[in-house]
Amino acid sequence: MDKLITIKEFCERYGVGRSTAYRENQAGRLPFRKVGRATRIAESDAQAWFEMLPSRG
Repeated sequence: MDKLITIKEFCERYGVGRSTAYRENQAGRLPFRKVGRATRIAESDAQAWFEMLPSRG
């Protein structure tokens, strides 16, 4: 089972704001999961989102 992280944990880990997280979800690039009233992101989904970002080399 994949570990679920909060929106706050996601934002801290990847250095983005809450608005960006929700915008990426609306665009279909970052799936959210509802656990009761709480919103969570699977770590594998977060990592896949990060890896699809264009590299800044």
